[in-house]
Amino acid sequence: QVQLVESGGGLVQAGGSLRLSCAASGVIFSSKLVGWYRQAPGKQRELVASITSGGSTNYADSVKGRFTISRDNAKNTLYLQMNNLKPEDTAVYYCATYSSRWYWGQGTQVTVSS
Repeated sequence: QVQLVESGGGLVQAGGSLRLSCAASGVIFSSKLVGWYRQAPGKQRELVASITSGGSTNYADSVKGRFTISRDNAKNTLYLQMNNLKPEDTAVYYCATYSSRWYWGQGTQVTVSS
């Protein structure tokens, strides 16, 4: 059974930083496409960043140069380093992976105050 557990969200002032973590069980992250998504109130869920099994990364234009996705294969954990946070980054952030179907974590709230 695949389980994804996110952590690291919180309240931060604009310009600050947070690092999100996603610990996985039941799936080997290094062999899968994995990513971070976010959903703000009243908006659709959107891709923030993804990383393939080969290590190729992809970022939403709105976070390029500020966010970095990475993966620790030994810990089977996905990270999202978020720097220079802006109020518009406020959302619930979800970790996801595809293994025959999409699996999602429960989400972690990120709130950026101005």
